[in-house]
Amino acid sequence: MIRLLVADDHAILRNGLKQLFGLEADIVVAGEAANGAQVLNLIREHEFDLLLLDMTMEGVSGTDLIKHVKSIKSTLPILMLSMHKVSQMAILALRAGADGYITKDSETETLLAAIRRVAGGGKYIDPVLAEEIAYDSTFPEQVSPHVHLSGREFEVFRLLVAGRNINEIAEQLCLSNKTVSTYKTRIMQKMNIHNVADLVRYAVQLDMQ
Repeated sequence: MIRLLVADDHAILRNGLKQLFGLEADIVVAGEAANGAQVLNLIREHEFDLLLLDMTMEGVSGTDLIKHVKSIKSTLPILMLSMHKVSQMAILALRAGADGYITKDSETETLLAAIRRVAGGGKYIDPVLAEEIAYDSTFPEQVSPHVHLSGREFEVFRLLVAGRNINEIAEQLCLSNKTVSTYKTRIMQKMNIHNVADLVRYAVQLDMQ
């Protein structure tokens, strides 16, 4: 039996996943979390076979949360379930310690197969993203500018193009306003973009919103 901890800040999605997994004889939802703090508390107090983790939640999330989880339970497999079909997001998650990355638009059978593979000690990445990653590795001179961002820079970039201001980003990522402003400046420099409006246009062109 695969004991899942399902972490997502949308209750409707968590309920839908519980109903889905309830039809499977070898998978059970043994815990739920709506934010990073709840994830960390649950893995300290209980044993799970796999953490099914949303990439973006309120508070600590993304690569920071992956690292925190692995520092507490290094052997706990993590499968990221994300709305972001962006190869850079998958790369950052895997580098941080995740064992798999799948997008929320995947077919049910694909999600179930990914859960079983990762819980069994394997790795999984969305095939479309895997193809993009392989292409970028083969032709590095053709990669998009956002690929050069660090994990934290990419998190700030994602929130900027989602319409969040400096104060909102600082609160969500538990950073100071000054630190977020510094990340924003680095992002602009690395991507050779001079304002947030152009960042948004860039994200829209690559369907990253």
